[in-house]
Amino acid sequence: MRRVSGKAYIERPRWTCALGGALAAAGNMPGVVPILHAGPGCAGNFAWTNNGSAGLNVTGGCLALGVPSTNLQESEVVFGGLDRLREEIVNARRIMEGSVFLVLTGCLPEVIGDDVGGLVDELAGRRGGLAHVSVPGFKGDSFLGYDEALRVIFEKVVPRSGKKRGDLVNVWGIPPTLDPFWRGNLDGLIGLLGLLGLKANVFFGPRASLAAVRQAGSAALNVVASGLYGIQAAESFRERHGVGFVQAPLPFGAGASDRFLGTVGRALGLPARRVRGAIEAAGRSHYQYLEPLIDVYNDMEAQRHALVIGDANYALAISDFLAGDLGWVPELVVITDDLSRERRESLLSFHREAGGIAPGRLFFGHRAGDILREARCIWPEGDGGGYRDPRSPIFVAGSSLDRDLAARLGAGHLSLSYPVANRAILSRGYTGYGGGLTLTEDLIGAFIAGR
Repeated sequence: MRRVSGKAYIERPRWTCALGGALAAAGNMPGVVPILHAGPGCAGNFAWTNNGSAGLNVTGGCLALGVPSTNLQESEVVFGGLDRLREEIVNARRIMEGSVFLVLTGCLPEVIGDDVGGLVDELAGRRGGLAHVSVPGFKGDSFLGYDEALRVIFEKVVPRSGKKRGDLVNVWGIPPTLDPFWRGNLDGLIGLLGLLGLKANVFFGPRASLAAVRQAGSAALNVVASGLYGIQAAESFRERHGVGFVQAPLPFGAGASDRFLGTVGRALGLPARRVRGAIEAAGRSHYQYLEPLIDVYNDMEAQRHALVIGDANYALAISDFLAGDLGWVPELVVITDDLSRERRESLLSFHREAGGIAPGRLFFGHRAGDILREARCIWPEGDGGGYRDPRSPIFVAGSSLDRDLAARLGAGHLSLSYPVANRAILSRGYTGYGGGLTLTEDLIGAFIAGR
């Protein structure tokens, strides 16, 4: 946070605006082409922001600098931008390969009052495949944009279905790009639900398809792997398609995966013996992989006192993993989302009810100075290094923005939550039993790298 002429602004944000979140969702959904009705540079800004924030993941099905955009100029601000939007929609539908086109409106057209919904309805006509998502930056952050894009897709793209498949579940709550490990995390959830004999229907990434999106209405259950993200979309889906939903935290590691499978099994009314058998079989395999590390883990005193920094999904999930699976001590957990008091209370209530482990100290905030101040309450300056202090050694599990903080604390560091600029991420993920092993490798590898 910096101040210019007495006014504060965020120099290095931990999220984008609502338009960015909607673009990340729509652009990573197969068969969907986003069309930006916004000022010049929005798509480019998102591309280069994600280049340094999401493990070098910039492009997608229709992302980065290839996104159709009206690039509104002064004349459109004065006289309205509908003619320019009409031109862009017509040309995009003619030359872009896609079955669904989503018009995402940014700040400028919302301020000048363009009737985008009316134009979209006119051009959709009988052909369909065209919808409008209102996501100006002043409306909220990127997580709201993710929710809004899903809600419109479920309303306009997913047909109603009277038939329900008992083995099909829709999965969301993991926002593309905003979760830098989203591809691997979705793969982990697919494998995890497969242990119960369920087919996971995902909407983003290599395993997704527009056909899968269109059959979402025939699912038996929606699984929202989040305490906050995707909830509004799930409620809208339930009203329109008659499919209920269940929330579960991101299942990082064995403990959270056990609870995740139990939650889904109860929601679907699966036989308890079947669920218990799947958990026990997965656990046996998991601990056989983990066992060879135990002696070395103890000999090198690998336990750490942790400072965890991340969004509402990651901060609590990582904290639970560190405490429950690794035996580390999460001294301070920082949730960086800008949340109202009501949403904070809802998130924490969900965490408790889901069996989460309470951290030593919890703080809501995203400013680097505020986070350092909270950390200094636990690790005073000059007392945090080496083994002289009972709360050492320290490890910071956060984002790339937190490397300087880790250095000031004399702590180890690993970039796990958005933004991640110092790692290349392709298929890596931390959900499920296997994901927990990967996270263990990454954490321990981070603090022994200099040996």
